[in-house]
Amino acid sequence: MEFQTLKFDFADGVATITMDRADALNALSQQLITDLDAAFRFASEQGARAIVLTGSGRAFCSGGDLREMKVLAEQEGRIEAFLEEPLGNLHRVIRLIRGLPIPVIAAVNGVCAGAGVNFALACDIVFAGDDASFREAFVRIGLSPDCGGTFFLPRVVGEKLAAEMLMTGDAVTAQRAAEIGMINRVVAADSLVDEAKAFASRLAAGPTGAIGRIKKMLNESFSNSLDAQLALEHECQIESGKSDDFKEGVAAFFEKRPPNFQGK
Repeated sequence: MEFQTLKFDFADGVATITMDRADALNALSQQLITDLDAAFRFASEQGARAIVLTGSGRAFCSGGDLREMKVLAEQEGRIEAFLEEPLGNLHRVIRLIRGLPIPVIAAVNGVCAGAGVNFALACDIVFAGDDASFREAFVRIGLSPDCGGTFFLPRVVGEKLAAEMLMTGDAVTAQRAAEIGMINRVVAADSLVDEAKAFASRLAAGPTGAIGRIKKMLNESFSNSLDAQLALEHECQIESGKSDDFKEGVAAFFEKRPPNFQGK
């Protein structure tokens, strides 16, 4: 499958999606939004067991494409035109990332701003290069956030820090982001994608059926009561217990060998 604004690679169960509008700092144009939607679906159809999302050039993603917003506003005669259907399409990609029953790892390089930050936060694991910075930049142009920023950010850094970041639009270094629990780890910029792929390969070799259920349970944990979450854990563990991977895991334990999980 060919894409206009991103690169797609698939090897050893890991799909790597690289946003490729380097000249625009990988700003989210309508075409990139369309390509991202298609790429995540294609990865799933190809049987990917993990996905890495990154950006080309000196940015992960600088947020929405303001130049395209301006053109669309002039065509439609309404400044908010880009914030209607195109933003709805972008939110569909966020829902897709969260709903995929496989782990998605963000490899954040360089500039990460606005919707780009929230795209990273929508992923299950976030690695950042030591050159990366995060800026919830919406307020700096008079906008409120999108792409789940007000949902994801307070859950990972707490309400007070989220309020400060969202209300000021100040930049946060990769190191600071790791310190406050916003991301998983900081790695050398020149080895970022390799390390993210290695981590993705580790997850892809695991019992991805169980990992998908973990993702489902984490998604529901913030809205469930304890009783509801215990019931969901019970349901998911029974489902995992019926799997070939569970049988293989138990057999490998008793035979004192590494398990060979098939993701079923």
